[in-house]
Amino acid sequence: MTATQADATTAKGREESDGTPVRTTGSHRRPVRYGFALLGGIQMTLIFTLASLAVPLPRIGAELRLDRADLILLSAAYGLTFAGLLLLGGRLADRYGGRRILTTGLLVFGAASALAPLTPGYEALLAARFGQGVGAALVAPAAMALLRSLFPEPAAYGRAMATWGGLSVLGATAGNLLSGAIAAATSWRGTFAVPIAAALAALLLAPRLLPATPPERGRALDLPGALLATAGITLASLGLVLTDAHPWLSAPVLLPLLAGIALLAAFGVLERRTADPLLPPDFLRDGRRALGLAAIGLTAAGTATVFVLLSLSFQQGRGWDELRTSAAFVPFAAALLASGRLAGPLIGRYGPGRVTAAGLGTAAAGLGLLAATGLDASVPYAYGLLPGLLLLPAGGALSFAGGAVLATDGVPAHRAGLAGGVLNTAMELGPTVILAALLTLGGDPVSLAVAAALFAALAGVTIRARQPGRVSASGA
Repeated sequence: MTATQADATTAKGREESDGTPVRTTGSHRRPVRYGFALLGGIQMTLIFTLASLAVPLPRIGAELRLDRADLILLSAAYGLTFAGLLLLGGRLADRYGGRRILTTGLLVFGAASALAPLTPGYEALLAARFGQGVGAALVAPAAMALLRSLFPEPAAYGRAMATWGGLSVLGATAGNLLSGAIAAATSWRGTFAVPIAAALAALLLAPRLLPATPPERGRALDLPGALLATAGITLASLGLVLTDAHPWLSAPVLLPLLAGIALLAAFGVLERRTADPLLPPDFLRDGRRALGLAAIGLTAAGTATVFVLLSLSFQQGRGWDELRTSAAFVPFAAALLASGRLAGPLIGRYGPGRVTAAGLGTAAAGLGLLAATGLDASVPYAYGLLPGLLLLPAGGALSFAGGAVLATDGVPAHRAGLAGGVLNTAMELGPTVILAALLTLGGDPVSLAVAAALFAALAGVTIRARQPGRVSASGA
């Protein structure tokens, strides 16, 4: 190799002995895996924050003297603004550059997280949770836009997404595990220390580990579409959330639900007539992408359903405290980690479609076992609940990983932020829409049995669909 060739190789980057790509940042070469680890940690923190109030919610209610409706809204506030603003966040990331929007979102997310534990009452805490969701809606799609910049080659991007898909369900599990332990050791206010620390660390490391992606100046923001989508998703989600505290035909449910549906219908009409739409209609016409998004939304909903029902059953039915409730989910987390490690190699060998179908089927078996127990307090944990708590996360990790690859397969670089917004919207709306519907069906066994049937049905549809090409290697 000549000196000129060597210089050119250094300018583009190199590979370490294990095949990990290394990019050049100034005079320092930093492995891409460091940037991936940072983005993955950010994604896990966003989902951790979504689940972090689930276990300590009864203590918050007792301290602030809140009724059930207040607690439901407090728990859902973060997800409402998170889901409602994700499409706009994706467009902003594509328009102004991923790192700039990521940094802006981290500032908003970190500031709201810092204010939350200082709030004196319910209204201020609710506003802080809404603020966290606004920041997260900017951060999540920007992180995926940056992920595409780190892995520009389709095969490498597919491997990265196979790992990325399992990070969200891992973050939700960590939220349930750690929040209970932190609340038991300190108070529920201590659970906000995790997002505060993560936001500060990410703000310090982002300029060093993440590329400054160039903005696309020629793209319009489609503000009318953004307003319709945000208002429609938020209002419809709010109506569904309130079904747990009010009848379906009551004004608190019907008014926001019908208004949200009408606004989303108007959004759909507008997008077909806009030259540069916020959500291009052709983006969701790909059948594989639709199946991937459905798998992600359903898996998120199934996991959330089990967390909610079991947390209530353990604390109210069995009389367990927060720490013991969190400890009961440790095997869940272990199975999730083990399955997540296998997801990349399995996708590389069998393709994302087959792995997604296998994961959905395995999760359906876990939900079916839990439904058979009825979550009765007299059922022993070790052999009554534990088998289902192992099968559900083992399948969920596979369906999340495979679904993430299907949902982003063939997405061009200039739509990476859009893909991130749509993927995270499915992840947020899944628990909101499906969980709300499941909890109104009757008892816990019925909810779990219907969830198991939905998983099995989607597994059958996915395995019959045309399968995309395999991911060429086993890890990011």
